[in-house]
Amino acid sequence: MSPAKPTSGEVPGVSRRGFIAAAAAIPMLATAVGRASAGTKQPTPPLTAPTIPPAKVAALARTAAFVQHGLRTSRYVALTFHGAGSPALASQVLVLTKRLKTPVTVFAVGNWVEAHPDLATAFHTDGHELANHTYSHPALRRLGRAAVATEISKAAAALDRATGTIGAWFRPSGTPTPSALMLEEAAKVGYATVVGYDVDPRDYQDPGTNLVVSRTISAMQGGSIISLHLGHQGTVDALESIIIAIRKRGLEPATVTTLLHS
Repeated sequence: MSPAKPTSGEVPGVSRRGFIAAAAAIPMLATAVGRASAGTKQPTPPLTAPTIPPAKVAALARTAAFVQHGLRTSRYVALTFHGAGSPALASQVLVLTKRLKTPVTVFAVGNWVEAHPDLATAFHTDGHELANHTYSHPALRRLGRAAVATEISKAAAALDRATGTIGAWFRPSGTPTPSALMLEEAAKVGYATVVGYDVDPRDYQDPGTNLVVSRTISAMQGGSIISLHLGHQGTVDALESIIIAIRKRGLEPATVTTLLHS
């Protein structure tokens, strides 16, 4: 007996029930394929840049930046000191700044930090910040690359031993502005920014307390970075008057970090 001919719409070898089930599955299969296809066409989401610790940013850069002051609209003025000289005078600055609630930035010379680690620790624990001012305070422009690198790295190591950090900033010695070589070597050690200054009362010449005060105040404006020296009595004697004058101007003395991040 010959097999029955399929009725219209049936597929040979497939029952009517099987045909209906297969037909019903086609749209679902098409939808799944469409989704998969569409999925492969979706744009790849942008990669999120990894967070790099600030201390490593400079190490990845070819050169550090150089700043001489902050924004002129800032309400802050950074009081900075070249950290060297008599520990007794440095201790007076610690007492005075604590009484006047005035944080400062000390660009410390590395061999001074090694000779007086207790002072470095005291500045650090009192809320001041320490930064790098070379190891032996040479005229840095007279040195070759290897010597510059050593001056920066040895001072960084001295700061790290005393305070647990190399500090955020570097300032070259013997020059108000860094060379390209200095910027490159500072970046290699981990300093993203080299800090200069725009107010220099030349207190290291010991012109007397009154001149240190008047020169500082006449040149100062919002965002200024003031350069002072720890090892000079005239500077220590001028400090309170400078702080009072800053606040009378409606400004506030601060660390370099506060100034540049405000």
